[in-house]
Amino acid sequence: MAQIHVTAQEAAEALRQRGYAVLNPRELSRLVEVELTELEAWKPLWEELPRDPHLKDLGSYRARRHGCFVGGAAGGLEAVPHRAHWQSEDYNALHGGMERWFEPLTPTLVETPAWQHLVGGLGTLFSRVRNVDRWYIEAHQFRIDTAEGMGRPTPEGAHRDGVDFVAVILVDRRNVLGGETRVFDADGPDGWRFEMTQPWTALLLDDPRVIHESTPIRPLDPQMIGSRDTLVLTYRQGGFQAPEASLQGAAGP
Repeated sequence: MAQIHVTAQEAAEALRQRGYAVLNPRELSRLVEVELTELEAWKPLWEELPRDPHLKDLGSYRARRHGCFVGGAAGGLEAVPHRAHWQSEDYNALHGGMERWFEPLTPTLVETPAWQHLVGGLGTLFSRVRNVDRWYIEAHQFRIDTAEGMGRPTPEGAHRDGVDFVAVILVDRRNVLGGETRVFDADGPDGWRFEMTQPWTALLLDDPRVIHESTPIRPLDPQMIGSRDTLVLTYRQGGFQAPEASLQGAAGP
């Protein structure tokens, strides 16, 4: 099925009906009340990402930073002390069951008003779909590159993240072939595939209802390195994913 873009006003209903919504850059800007010029100012920060030290396929094609926040339905946002990223093996068969520490997001990013509006605004939208007053939010800056010939945006394959909602926002892509986004109904036969090509296009996912992945990338011009930059935000009620939560059957630490 072809990609379906929705307006900012239609996003909540699209999530209710289909489990996913795709916003073009203009509609994302309208939804979170941030000018695209403010988002564009963030792009140089993706040049400063340390390499991911935890890839079990022994690749070095991924760089990232990570941060955690708590936000209310009304959009307020508060940073929490830096913590490890953790997922159970139920959701990430490749990297689940291990605490992964990454370098934190920089103040240059998280102290901007645009960050508060973007992350908080998406939380407000998700609270319209699912009645949650307090979101536990993880933010990931990713760069996938082709320095080794190919890069894998989702080395774990098609997956869910173990949260309530996910936002995958394309920041930039340069000299890249591939990186097709695929979304599948978790309990049915339907699936959708498309490429996110415009910076600041946003894919919003109701995580319990759909499975998602992005296909590997390779360079358009083999003489140059290609890269695909994204910002991934996850929203979970009850608490952050953590080993003790998994052992206790609880939602949070």
